[in-house]
Amino acid sequence: MVLPCDDDARADSIDQAARVLADGGLVVLPTDTVYGIAADAFDADAVTALLAAKGRGRQMPPPVLVASPAMIDVLAVDVPPAARALAEAFWPGALTLILRAQPTLTWDLGDTAGTVALRMPDDEVALELLRRTGPLAVSSANRTGAPAATTADGARDQLGARVAAYLDGGPARGGVASTIVDATGPVLRVVRAGAVTGEQLGRVVPHLAPTPAPAGASGEHGEPTGRDGEHPGRDGEHTDRVGEDGGPPA
Repeated sequence: MVLPCDDDARADSIDQAARVLADGGLVVLPTDTVYGIAADAFDADAVTALLAAKGRGRQMPPPVLVASPAMIDVLAVDVPPAARALAEAFWPGALTLILRAQPTLTWDLGDTAGTVALRMPDDEVALELLRRTGPLAVSSANRTGAPAATTADGARDQLGARVAAYLDGGPARGGVASTIVDATGPVLRVVRAGAVTGEQLGRVVPHLAPTPAPAGASGEHGEPTGRDGEHPGRDGEHTDRVGEDGGPPA
């Protein structure tokens, strides 16, 4: 079902979307970058369904969208001061941070190697839904190898009945996926260039490792970096992160 998000319908549409997610279903939602496909981050079956809808496996786990910067300390540990500075500067916004996941959390996002990619989107529909549901696993709303959707109709054309509800917030305002910074190593490293530029990042954290060459050149994932959220696991290989996010990360 398509759920309109104009002022008169938004509250009811978000209620319906929240119920779908609570029941283990998938929802497409607008973000400030591209449209994302969402599942309850703490429902392993729903996350598996999200990956299946995209045509992906556990080796490409989705990012997690949050409604507040305070969620960093709920979902992550050993957060570097520089990562906190980036979140303060660019959240809500198109920046995804890869952090060490809180080991006590009872979730299964896939083969994360103990990391989690977090983003707070700058989109009121997404934030209203996140405030209702808590953290959501979100990847860009597309099938693997296809462009990320920038409208609800575009997402439905690709994902169809795999998704129970589509929140239609109009065309995505950004259309460019989030920038991804890996904050799990001794030096913060840009692993995907996106909507937040290197110059903007450098004003907050002067010493950032440069963005690597596009992954498509080496065949990682079979598709270029930047189509969806991707981040390196602890072994240095890329895994899916949105979408971002979520696009996505979305």
